[in-house]
Amino acid sequence: MTRVDPVEGLASLADVVRSFGLRTHKSLGQNFLLDLNITRKIARSAGRLDGYTVIEIGPGPGGLTRALLLEGAARVVAIEMDRRCVEALAPLQEAAGNRLELLQGDALKVDLELFIAGPTKIVANLPYNVATPLIMGWLPLLPLIESFTLMLQKEVGARFEAAPNTKAYGRVSVLTQWQAHVTTLFDVPPHVFLPPPKVMSSVVHFEARRTPLYPADPRALDRLLRRAFSHRRKVLRANLKALSSRIEDDLAACGVTPNARAQEVSLEAFCALARRLEGALLQDTLSDDAADDVL
Repeated sequence: MTRVDPVEGLASLADVVRSFGLRTHKSLGQNFLLDLNITRKIARSAGRLDGYTVIEIGPGPGGLTRALLLEGAARVVAIEMDRRCVEALAPLQEAAGNRLELLQGDALKVDLELFIAGPTKIVANLPYNVATPLIMGWLPLLPLIESFTLMLQKEVGARFEAAPNTKAYGRVSVLTQWQAHVTTLFDVPPHVFLPPPKVMSSVVHFEARRTPLYPADPRALDRLLRRAFSHRRKVLRANLKALSSRIEDDLAACGVTPNARAQEVSLEAFCALARRLEGALLQDTLSDDAADDVL
């Protein structure tokens, strides 16, 4: 006789939303995804879940949480800021038993390394208002966390995958691709959300590289990128001149033309510059909010 997963016997997500009065809060970036066909597609897009700890951010009423459990995740750690949603997830937690751990808190302040136990992935429908800082904060955890599979605003997702000489290319593109393979898997239209957002969404997969693509000190590279993209319309030598009295020679040694702008420079060249200017960069006092492409 086929065993039925107790998660499948729970009330519908629409009933959960009604029963607990889960009106979405714009300040929390909430857009609930109630279509289990789509949430299971997202869960399957993360690859194998059997034997994995899966960290989910912003589970809301639990549509993706259910999908992760039904697709075989050994353990789901769901981090939710909204107390109402935590209460609404109680029946799911009871059905899932020790496979589901709920934590009420701000994901921007939670140390995810505390929840890494064996092979670990992040799968989430991220609140759009904090998606970029969350991802940038998680990058240092690669490859301890094997992959991120994330629902993002389409335009935001494009920034992580952007190539040089495109408008979306910037600091987040370089730092992310340096440490991960980034692939947009599929788009999700607004009408499947409650309430419908005003933008198209995409599911983007970040697969950890075993080691960064090119050698560079991560602090030096980040500081270089903050300066490089601080004024996108200026040529790169103008943005970096405070780091070296021979900046044109430094650029040339790394294969970068004197009149190049930051958005024209490859990941490999940025890493070469970070190595060449490492001493000056590690002493650089440029404020974190001095760049217009900080996020």
